[in-house]
Amino acid sequence: MIVAHAPVEVFDEIDSTILEARRRAERGEAGPVWLIARRQSAGRGRRGRAWISFDGNLLATYLFATRHPPTTVALLGFATGVALAETMDASLGAGRATLKWPNDVFIDGAKASGIMLDSGSLDPQTTWVALAFGVNLSAAPKAIDQPTISLRQVLPPDAPAPEPLTFLAALRPRLEGWAERLEREGFEPLRQAWLARAHGLGRDVRVMQGEQAIEGRISGLSGRGELELETLNGLRLIAAGDVLLPSAT
Repeated sequence: MIVAHAPVEVFDEIDSTILEARRRAERGEAGPVWLIARRQSAGRGRRGRAWISFDGNLLATYLFATRHPPTTVALLGFATGVALAETMDASLGAGRATLKWPNDVFIDGAKASGIMLDSGSLDPQTTWVALAFGVNLSAAPKAIDQPTISLRQVLPPDAPAPEPLTFLAALRPRLEGWAERLEREGFEPLRQAWLARAHGLGRDVRVMQGEQAIEGRISGLSGRGELELETLNGLRLIAAGDVLLPSAT
C-alpha cells in the first residue's frame, strides 16, 4: 500500500492536501504520490475540526489506489501512528511518543500529530485512499479540544526542529515497513506495537459518541482495531468516538 518510489509534490500554499488528493482521485488520478504543503488555508482534522497550519510543520497526504478491503485499509492508520512515534523517538529518545486511540500521537501527554483517512471508489474493484497527517514540528496550535505540543518545545534549545521533508524522509521507510508487515503478517504484530505505546491504557476515560458518553477503563485493542473498554456492564468494543482522559477533558 505504501510504495518506496512514490514521488513528492510540495505546495507553498494550498487549501488542504487531503482535499487536493480527493480532487485528483475524482479525476481518476490516484498516485501513488505524496502531497506536502508548507501552509494550508483550510486544513481539517477529524469530524470537520479545523487544523491550523504553521510554517515548519509537516502537512502531508499520501494518495494511492488499492484493492485491499476497507477493513485492511482502515488499519493503516495504526501503522502510521506507530511509524510517526518511532520517527519522533529517533529525535527525542526511546518511548517518548505515545499513541492515543484512534489517531493521535502524543508527546508528554499532549497531541503532537493527528491522522486521517479518506477514500472512495475508482471502479468496482479498486479504491482510492488518502492517508493524511499533520506533525507539529516547529509550533503547536492552541485552540483545540486537548493539550498540544511541538517537537521544538521538547528538543534541547540548541537542537533545531526537524525540517518537514527531512522528517518525512525518516518516516517513509518506517511506514513502508509497517504497511508491508500488515499485508504480510496481518494486524497482530502492529496491534502489539501499538499497544506498547498506548496512551491511557489501564486508565478510566470517557468516550464521546455524538452526545452519548460511555465511561470505562481502557483495557486493550481488538483484532479489528476497536478500543476495548471495561465498563460497569462488561467489555465494550468502541469502533468510533473521541476518548477523553482526565488530563485532556
